[in-house]
Amino acid sequence: MAKGSEIRESRKATLLGKTAGWLMRLWCGTLRIEIDDRCGLVEIDGPVLYALWHNRIFIVPAAWKKLCRGRREAVVLTSASHDGAMLARAVGVFGIGSVRGSSSRRGVAALVALRKAVRSGVDCCITPDGPRGPRYVLQPGLVKLAETSGAPVIPIHAEFSSVWKLKSWDRFHLPKPFSRVRVIFDEALAVPPGLSEDDFETWRARLEAGLRAGVDDFTEDS
Repeated sequence: MAKGSEIRESRKATLLGKTAGWLMRLWCGTLRIEIDDRCGLVEIDGPVLYALWHNRIFIVPAAWKKLCRGRREAVVLTSASHDGAMLARAVGVFGIGSVRGSSSRRGVAALVALRKAVRSGVDCCITPDGPRGPRYVLQPGLVKLAETSGAPVIPIHAEFSSVWKLKSWDRFHLPKPFSRVRVIFDEALAVPPGLSEDDFETWRARLEAGLRAGVDDFTEDS
């Protein structure tokens, strides 16, 4: 892509992303967001890793902002695609930074950048089945980051009283205006360092099962 086209695409992503972010804030402002802080997030000393399924990402920035009220910093891992650039701008409206990369593109560089963020005391948010799925399958990047950084993993669940499920690969969950949403910041899990291959898979499966447990029959696909 020519440099001029890249600049135009960057400006377009910035405009669309910021617009989407403000629409998200307005939309979430109509919702009754209930927070169940099981991990005592604000009182945790040191950075943490937030883990949530890709289809729950719409509601989490607003819930995080409501819970933390400026007392914690966070970045989110977004894909290296144009859509990822727009998402980065959108979450920026909520005071959340971004690290560009994914399991499919710039994965190693993204992992290094996330470890750097953790070392500087910043929380990191990952959707471990993104950016393209399979849905509800936890990819190994989250386990590797937790193992090598020492930061605990906090699973985040979202329960909706009324929700639209879009026809995307993840069945993206869009809560209906004026509905109730319950966001659960679950108990922290500390992944030990120096895992063997078998132990690594055990932890990957454990984290996946924990996140899947938050997908109840009310919001899950039949």
